[in-house]
Amino acid sequence: MKQRVLPTLIIALVGASVGSFLMMLYASTHFAGVAGPNHSLPAVSAAPLQGISDQDRIVSAVKRTKPSVVAIQLDVNGQRVVPFFQGFFGQGGPGVEEPYKGKASGSGFVYDNKGDIVTNAHVVTPPQGGNITKLTVVFANGDHVPAHVVAENIGADLAIIRVNGYKKLPPPLQFANFDRVEQGQWAIAIGEPLELQQTVTLGIVSAFNRNEPIQNDSGQTIDFKGLLQTSAPINPGNSGGPLIDDHGKVIGINQSTVKSAYAQGIGFAIPANTVQRVVAEMLAHPGITQGTNEGYMGIQMADLTPGLRNQIGYANGPNGIAIIAVVPGSPADKAGLEPGNVILQVDGKSFTKTQDLVKYIAAKKPGTVVRIDLWAQGLKKFAAVTLTERPATAGTVP
Repeated sequence: MKQRVLPTLIIALVGASVGSFLMMLYASTHFAGVAGPNHSLPAVSAAPLQGISDQDRIVSAVKRTKPSVVAIQLDVNGQRVVPFFQGFFGQGGPGVEEPYKGKASGSGFVYDNKGDIVTNAHVVTPPQGGNITKLTVVFANGDHVPAHVVAENIGADLAIIRVNGYKKLPPPLQFANFDRVEQGQWAIAIGEPLELQQTVTLGIVSAFNRNEPIQNDSGQTIDFKGLLQTSAPINPGNSGGPLIDDHGKVIGINQSTVKSAYAQGIGFAIPANTVQRVVAEMLAHPGITQGTNEGYMGIQMADLTPGLRNQIGYANGPNGIAIIAVVPGSPADKAGLEPGNVILQVDGKSFTKTQDLVKYIAAKKPGTVVRIDLWAQGLKKFAAVTLTERPATAGTVP
């Protein structure tokens, strides 16, 4: 039996080997037209997976986010000057100060389960000379809930307001990992532009790290740094609302737009990583801060030129920096510094360039005492100045 089976197996094995060789030879000559380069087998691609469209993702993200986006309404009282008559070239003439009442609005979103709402500082900052008499948060379900300001950071243009004991508080929005946000990805702005409830606008992330001087309602300019640029339209009242990605996560807070007849589709938002950092600081230290964390004296200075030396009667004095103006009520004013003084030394260090002294003072923390040697009307004086925090609107004034 064994003698019969073994030859049969050997013959079968040889036949299989010869058959495989012939099939390979046949395929290489008859299927060259469908093979890849050098007659290699063509690559096989899997059919693309069927996923939801961009539009479906955007619609879904908006539906998930909208309940947590709120409108913020303010009643404001203040004083304003009403001119007796209109002056030349449209300029106001002498006037009288009278009280006024007004309303303002903006947007925000739920930040946590404690009732904290994040918005822009300029949304809850009344015009100069005014004060908030009533602050209300309007939720997507129509509920009007009283709120109060917890903290503001003027320099970062961020604020926290809080509603207490609201039982129907929507879930807080989640933040995207800003390190993964890319130029060209979808950006969706949600807010209350011009009091039009729950408006959605769409654009893309246009650029990062934009530095923009932006004017507030009081006419003061703040130099904002590191902003996110977006093509999503941002209009008055939109400020403070979230800028989200197509997954419904916050990538920024809508802040401002370029006001120009020559530019469209240029809006700015505060990046999510900045928002998270500043909000955490504000919750840890409630109150109103300028957000600069830089030293401030409150003086305007100028390098000593021959003309300025003659003007202040300091023709032959040693090198220094001239004080040409002092901000009323500032640390320098309280320490007795006056226009026409010459700063000879600060903390024993000599300065001859204003930008060097600006950097030196800015590097000091608020509360630091600096010791200044002065020339004042022919006399040498000494002053101790306790620095405060540089206002965000002070520009380069140290």
